[in-house]
Amino acid sequence: MIRVLRAADHRVMRWKNGAGSTTEIAAFPPGAGLGAFDWRVSMADVTEDGPFSRFEGIDRTLAILDGEGVSLVVDGMDGEQSITRAGPPLAFPADAATSARLLGGPVRDLNVMSRREVFAHRLTRFATAEPVHVTPDIVPEGAVTLVISRSDGLVLAAGDARTVLDRDDAAFLDEEATVLPDGPAEFFLVRFRSATA
Repeated sequence: MIRVLRAADHRVMRWKNGAGSTTEIAAFPPGAGLGAFDWRVSMADVTEDGPFSRFEGIDRTLAILDGEGVSLVVDGMDGEQSITRAGPPLAFPADAATSARLLGGPVRDLNVMSRREVFAHRLTRFATAEPVHVTPDIVPEGAVTLVISRSDGLVLAAGDARTVLDRDDAAFLDEEATVLPDGPAEFFLVRFRSATA
């Protein structure tokens, strides 16, 4: 089964610190506010240097979707941590004091967050023109696998079902599926699992 979340339906809200806006792709429990989610996937436009919102008890992974990138100073981590458009995502504690410096102008980022006593997560970026087979995590109970497209015309095939995702559309996978790019494409795979599994 493929459950699609269209970009036009994503929820837009203010950042926790009020300094900008965030576009929520999905959260659990559904509709949970910024202080009550067990996991959350969102995008944000960062237009100036400054501090990140802090989320107590939360682990966070950040990837760059558009723009050159950011350099983060995270309390407890050595030196500056640079995240670029083509580089891997960066995982860090969301309850550590964090400040961002833009590397070359505004960026759009992808945020994946989970409450560390409840869920663990992993974010992976794919840039390919080749098919990618995805086996979702279905054990233990509550495991979630989410595909986020950054390209138009990305096909998800599961059994006899085929679904087309356009830019910023997302889909939950409850069974094995194959991602079929229409030429060079980019997408992200997010996995959530119980923190005690």
